[in-house]
Amino acid sequence: MKGTYLGEFQEIVLLTILVLDENAYGVSIQEEIGERTGRAVSRGALHTALTRLEEKGFIQSEYGGATAERGGRRKRFYQVTNLGKNALEEAKTLREDLWSSVPKVALQKVQG
Repeated sequence: MKGTYLGEFQEIVLLTILVLDENAYGVSIQEEIGERTGRAVSRGALHTALTRLEEKGFIQSEYGGATAERGGRRKRFYQVTNLGKNALEEAKTLREDLWSSVPKVALQKVQG
């Protein structure tokens, strides 16, 4: 994976941004991850992941327009870069390769 290592949470964040497409901003990402995983995601954990992903060049962000409903604050929208998409493809390929290499007998559950 040559420098493109993704932790599980970072991978989930990237995939969620792709799912949300043009509606990928902090709260929507947080809610979507919570709904899909059943896990509560703190704002801090999400912010840390987004910052690290942006530092790696896997995502980019831009601010939308200010709205009255948000008290004049702007939403920060995220999108996955080509580098991020490549990292996701590498992670997927690695997982698929590993899964296909596991002997069927190793996945059988033991009764008891």
